[in-house]
Amino acid sequence: MLELTMASVSGTDAGATAGMQMADAPSDPGAVLRVGRDRGACRLATPDDWLFVSRVHLEFLCGPEGTWQVTWLRGTHDDPSSEVRFSLVGGGGGVQQPLPYGGTAQLPRGGSGELVIHDRTGPRSVNVGFYHEV
Repeated sequence: MLELTMASVSGTDAGATAGMQMADAPSDPGAVLRVGRDRGACRLATPDDWLFVSRVHLEFLCGPEGTWQVTWLRGTHDDPSSEVRFSLVGGGGGVQQPLPYGGTAQLPRGGSGELVIHDRTGPRSVNVGFYHEV
């Protein structure tokens, strides 16, 4: 099972977790969890006016062996108005690394970490924590 938590944070709310959302999905091949502004397509949705987040920004997909990956989906613009940073907890993790626009990262089996979508134009971010329960 993959468990996600999401908090939207603006500069005035730094560190606050009000409005935290949660979603999970079994580790069945083809299972999908999405993060973005489109409430119809995404299990975790950001505020509608946070345009630095695409309609469907991040997609978590379970592969054939029950392992998960995350992709920063390319949107309608060649140059995104955000950046995504990825970190793992434990095992030498904790260091944030960029997730390239259109890029994919494998999530460790039984691991946890965080993806942070940063607004390039202001002090806002979307923090998405993940835990892969085996």
